[in-house]
Formats: sequence, C-alpha cells, structure tokens
Amino acid sequence: MSIIVKNITKLYGKQKALDNVSFTIDAGEVVGLLGPNGAGKSTMMKIITCFIPPTSGEVSVNGFDIYDNSLEVRKRVGYLPENNPLYLEMYIREYLEYTAGVYGIKEKRKRVDEMIDITGLGPEQNKKIGALSKGYRQRVGLAQAMIHDPDVLILDEPTSGLDPNQLLDIRNLIKEIGKEKTVMLSTHIMQEVEAVCDRAIIIDKGKIVADDTTGHLTSGSTTVGVVRVEFNEFVDDGLLLKITNVAKVRNIGGNSYELESKKEMDIREEIFKFAVKNKLTVLSMQKTEQSLETVFQKLTGE
Repeated sequence: MSIIVKNITKLYGKQKALDNVSFTIDAGEVVGLLGPNGAGKSTMMKIITCFIPPTSGEVSVNGFDIYDNSLEVRKRVGYLPENNPLYLEMYIREYLEYTAGVYGIKEKRKRVDEMIDITGLGPEQNKKIGALSKGYRQRVGLAQAMIHDPDVLILDEPTSGLDPNQLLDIRNLIKEIGKEKTVMLSTHIMQEVEAVCDRAIIIDKGKIVADDTTGHLTSGSTTVGVVRVEFNEFVDDGLLLKITNVAKVRNIGGNSYELESKKEMDIREEIFKFAVKNKLTVLSMQKTEQSLETVFQKLTGE
C-alpha cells in the first residue's frame, strides 16, 4: 500500500474537521478526494504530507509512519497545495534549482531540465514566475512537487482557476504522471475525476460517505436509475411524477426529460405504459448512468 489511513480524527478547538476516517490507496492508483467546502479534504492532505498532526489515528506512506518517520514520509511525497505558494520574483529555472538543492539532488541542472520537459515549461522557462499565466504557474508547482522523484503525489485543487485549454493540459499531465506514481487529488470538478481518476473518495462533514471506482459510483450499483425520455409533446412534471417508482423529474429541454427512479430499478416499462395511457408518442428513451456530479449531490446533500 502507498497510503494507509486509520481512524484519523482532527479537531480544531471543538470543531471536528475529520471524524474517524480510514482508507488505503495502492501503489499506482489515481484517486480523487471529493467533498463540499469545509468537508475536510485539505486537512486530510495536510496530515498525509506531515504539515499538521492529527488529533488521533495513524497514517503511513510507503511503510513510514507520519509520527516516527516524518522526514522519510516527506522524501517520498510531492505536494502541491491549493494556493500554490511560489517565489514570484524568481525565474523558473532558478526556482527549480533552488528546490532541487533543498532536496539535496546532486545533478540539479539535469533534473531541472527533465522537469521542464515533463511539465511543458520549455516555452516559458526564461521568464520570472510572476510573469506567468495561472496555467504555467500550476506547471511550476507540479514541477517542484515532482523534482525529487517522489513515489506519491498529493495535489490540492490542481486545476483551480484555469481556463479550458489550461485545464485540459494539466489533466493530461496528471494522467501521464499517474502511469508511474500514486496520485491523490482534490477537486470540485466532477468531470475531472471521471477523466483522470480510477477511484473516488467522497467526504462530507469529516466522514467518508463513498469510496469506490468512478465506474461503480456512476453505474447505478450504489445509486438509483435514471432514464432520459423524449415525448412528442410537452408533459407536465406533476403528471410524470405519478409514474410508478418515479422519484424526480427534470426537464432537460423541449419535450425531453430525465426521470429518476425511487429505487435501483428499470422504470422504462412504466414510462411506456404511461405514454400509451396518455396517448403520447415516445420519440426516444434511454437508460443512462448518473453523472458523478449527481451522485455527489445525493451523498453530500448539496
């Protein structure tokens, strides 16, 4: 196991930020840590990276305990905080060589060249960090997090504030990194988790409310079913709610609707019976997987 978290609780005064949290992450996994603001995501990451201690519980990274071997843990972890603190007056290469020196890397220039190539910083490498766009600053943050070749990468909101092109670039970079390293990232962008992560851990009010592969979370194995249907004319939502086992109705444009079942079941037959009874024509009907965003909203009550 790359990361083992056992019964972690963290108190800030009387406020419980994390409540008896446990999970494991295997080597080579890319895991998304999801949750509303204040759910405890950043606190969990800071504990794993030895920035803050837990109130109780145990964490180990590659077999090293955060209490007894915190320096060994830090050697094996690369961390990109949410606010990505950088020395804006330094040049990219200057900053990365400085970071490499902190880690005691012998061939600093060679390693910096490798990181500039890996993170795509080449076109901007002669600029000061303060002159870079948000996307390139994130690349610099990733480069410093990986410069000591850690086994584990902890990324807190790595694509926050990026434009669509920058966001895609950073996602692709994280996917490439994930082929060789264990990656744990937090984000509010559900599509990002679906695109990048093998697995998602959803945390709410300091507790884990789901921990599964992204495929299982959206397939209906842990949630209800959703059917998209288009009729030949407009149908009132209240009428659709009378269909057997339909819990929610959402108009998604024109005469098209998403119908959500009360339980994990296929409601297409009931929809067809409803259409016949009300002399409606079904133009299309499809059972769909729920989006991770929908699952997230259900589990966190948002």
